[in-house]
Amino acid sequence: MTMSSSRPYLIRALYEWILDNDSTPYILVNAHADEVSVPQEHVKDGQIILNISPTAVQNLNIENEAMDFSGRFAGVPTRVHVPIVAVLGIYARENGQGMFFETDDTTPEPPKPEKSGDNQIPKLGRPSLRVVK
Repeated sequence: MTMSSSRPYLIRALYEWILDNDSTPYILVNAHADEVSVPQEHVKDGQIILNISPTAVQNLNIENEAMDFSGRFAGVPTRVHVPIVAVLGIYARENGQGMFFETDDTTPEPPKPEKSGDNQIPKLGRPSLRVVK
């Protein structure tokens, strides 16, 4: 069975953790990924950093496939749509603590079990998550 991406679950959990620690959640987005809708005038080097705190955005919705919210950019109300695969990281503005993701969101193949008598023992690799402090 192929598992779904853990990225949206991690984003939601880190968002709550950052808020619970009285910090400001920021996301780093690949602004040129498919279906990304962000104000292009604020994009630098193909990326944009967005403040997604409750005081900065309205109607934040983090689903498994995409994140949507309304925000103001230079005073102009703007609807933002970011596919989850385009979220490169989420972190606290105040101290940089959070997580950055690999740019390729492909789910790795499950490990091939080794036969050991009648038992199937999977070989597991190292985790691929990085914690940014």
